[in-house]
Amino acid sequence: MIFINIYVIITKVIRFDVPDVEGRKDMRIIVYADTHGDFSAHAEIIERNEDAYAFIFLGDGETELDKIKVLYPEKKIVNVAGNCDYSSLAPTTDILIAKGVKILYTHGHSFGVKYSVDRLYYKAKEIDAKIALFGHTHCRFYSYEDGIHILNPGSASCPRDGNRKGYAFIDITDKGIMCSHVNL
Repeated sequence: MIFINIYVIITKVIRFDVPDVEGRKDMRIIVYADTHGDFSAHAEIIERNEDAYAFIFLGDGETELDKIKVLYPEKKIVNVAGNCDYSSLAPTTDILIAKGVKILYTHGHSFGVKYSVDRLYYKAKEIDAKIALFGHTHCRFYSYEDGIHILNPGSASCPRDGNRKGYAFIDITDKGIMCSHVNL
């Protein structure tokens, strides 16, 4: 008997290139997760970050996200499915390339992130990603290991780490990458 372990299926690679408009050479990407039915959290994050180039939603709140995509059709919003996004057609893991920087993003449950980020780190290293994003734990997390930024924005509706509801941003510039958490 042959067992095949399908570790992660990545369905597509999304590429965002930032044109040099009015001298702008940087890119801000907003990352958030785990809204679990809180439509207002989605909307507040979008409205607070009108100048962001793109939004990455890391799952568990896809029903509300579908409504957000209708209300803000001009926004670049990508997402993966979380373990509570039942019947979702979205992948659980995907890749985005922004300004030449490869970003691996996932909800995280398929990587066991509640116990360790090691599997996620090694997958990012394997595919040469510079940033690995995950949700699922509802806890903020940031680490920089061997050239890889590992970031969990926490929960935008029900944090479990004692922090306020929140999200994160990633700035990609010619000088490097900066990640930071933000309170809602």
